[in-house]
Amino acid sequence: MITSDDLVFFNVVAGSVSLAESARKLNVTAPAVTQRLRALEQRVGMRLVERSGRRLSLTDEGALVASHGMAVVDALEALSDMLAGRRNAVSGHLHVVAPHGFGRLHVAPVVDAFARAHPGVTVALDLTDNPAAGMLESSDVIVHIGRPGPLDQIVTTLAPNRRILCASPGYLAGVPALRAPADLTRHRCLVVRENAEDVTLWRFRHATRGQATVRIHPALSSNDGAVVREWALAGQGIAIRSEWDVAADLAQGRLKQVLPGWEPPSAAVVAMLGTRHGRSARTTAFLSSLRQSLSPPPWRRKDPAGPAAGRG
Repeated sequence: MITSDDLVFFNVVAGSVSLAESARKLNVTAPAVTQRLRALEQRVGMRLVERSGRRLSLTDEGALVASHGMAVVDALEALSDMLAGRRNAVSGHLHVVAPHGFGRLHVAPVVDAFARAHPGVTVALDLTDNPAAGMLESSDVIVHIGRPGPLDQIVTTLAPNRRILCASPGYLAGVPALRAPADLTRHRCLVVRENAEDVTLWRFRHATRGQATVRIHPALSSNDGAVVREWALAGQGIAIRSEWDVAADLAQGRLKQVLPGWEPPSAAVVAMLGTRHGRSARTTAFLSSLRQSLSPPPWRRKDPAGPAAGRG
């Protein structure tokens, strides 16, 4: 006999690439997950998961259990939300994913305040180099900077965020002045490598002169935005960074905007929600708290947040 607890457990396993990942999500050891999975398979009398190397895949029977289990878990969550709503309470488990730097600076404090305001909610905040829509099945809210892509998902904008071409005063003092994007080909440029994006093709728009693209040849590159920002501060070259990340540096003169008339494409701060998770009261309440904390955006206040670290 399969219980509702079994279905909740197996849904976590089914949504993971390995038993080790399942263990992290369940906050238990990998051997504990293996033991419980074996016990479940023995009770149903068939194998539910194929284990090959470090990865796992569902058998046909496992896929059947997962699909039915999803419906049961959804029904249990909906019932829990409705009951909580009748007593004006928010309860359950909330899984939030966010970029490292932005998450530490702007999401973690909201999680802290939210947990204090709603003691019936448990929250897991995962910070990652690249929050992606593919994580929606195992999370409630994914905070993302930039266009999330054409996937089937609910997307809500949390705050505006320009991207700014910038460099240190020391670097700019020792090089010829820049008058147009094409001049960047003669300068040291710093880039953040993200996914499979063509990060060496920089695009700009001018209010009166239209659009321009330029193929730069990076002097330095990294997959960590914090590193690129530090290189820019150290005078290594010119970088495109998110407004939220460098607003304080610009305000205090550690960085200067380059070609201020030419704007790179903006990268709004958005929340991606799975269609299954978007209905929960805890998700709605958390999004309300997060949106309130970002309105107006801290990086556009008179005292923008201090140095941060992250992508975007």
